[in-house]
Amino acid sequence: MTTTPGPVQFGRYAPAARTIVHLSDTHLVGSGLLGGRFDSAANLTVTLAAVERTGVRPDAIVVTGDLTDLGEPDAYRALRDAVEPVAERLGAPIVWVAGNHDERPALRAGLLGAAATEQPVTGVWDLGGLRLIALDSTVPGWHHGDLDAEQLAWLRDELRTPAPAGTLLALHHPPLPSHVPLFDILELRHQDELADIVRGSDVRGILAGHLHYSTHGSFAGVPVSVAAATCYTMNLQRPPAEVNGMDAGQSFHLVHVYDETITHSVVPVVAAETADFFSDEWVARMSELTPQERLEAFSRKR
Repeated sequence: MTTTPGPVQFGRYAPAARTIVHLSDTHLVGSGLLGGRFDSAANLTVTLAAVERTGVRPDAIVVTGDLTDLGEPDAYRALRDAVEPVAERLGAPIVWVAGNHDERPALRAGLLGAAATEQPVTGVWDLGGLRLIALDSTVPGWHHGDLDAEQLAWLRDELRTPAPAGTLLALHHPPLPSHVPLFDILELRHQDELADIVRGSDVRGILAGHLHYSTHGSFAGVPVSVAAATCYTMNLQRPPAEVNGMDAGQSFHLVHVYDETITHSVVPVVAAETADFFSDEWVARMSELTPQERLEAFSRKR
């Protein structure tokens, strides 16, 4: 993996305080192809290779649900075997979020080393003052999403004490509308109750998946970022009712958390050559210049 020099402040914003890799919808299967068509394991492998090529050492790797397609124990083992070595090399914890294609008992046993129960898969991580809360929006036996009264009460209690750098929520079903009709059938229930908890809290953003395409919106005044799937994505070139999966357009998000804002960069997973790039030496030379000298060297039209 190529190493890059430490971040340099060339503009008004200091480098991001925290960085998160946001993946979603890996849909691994125990054997064969997903739906007889998509090689979800191979697509995950190339996605993870792309993550490492960024040179980023993230504070966490967050995978927002549909980790497997059928909840098979073998699929969870394969997922763990694929992601854990990468996370170890990057020195990052993995946050596994349950999705509607997952099965709680197998997920808890296969990924968390916990008792194989139907208890919601939730958790809280302290990422150097940035709190990350994983919610479980799955409904056993169903594909739509929901947050029951007990989980909402737990979330409200967690948010009573603000975190030093604020909070991110991660869940599978995004609290957003979709222009693709089938996803609205499978939307998250009890959104009003969730909004009452989020509004006025220290929640700075919501990470989600489920849609198999990248989109953004707001919920209760908070930005929502949906990462596309690694297994296959939705072909949005079709009319809404005709949208379905294609083995193209896979991506992940780099989430950069600054003091005053959070950015979500879509990183395509594609084999493509890169044009000439700026060397470490060039960056070092630029860092030694004054702001005005940098403008002369880089901004002035020739």
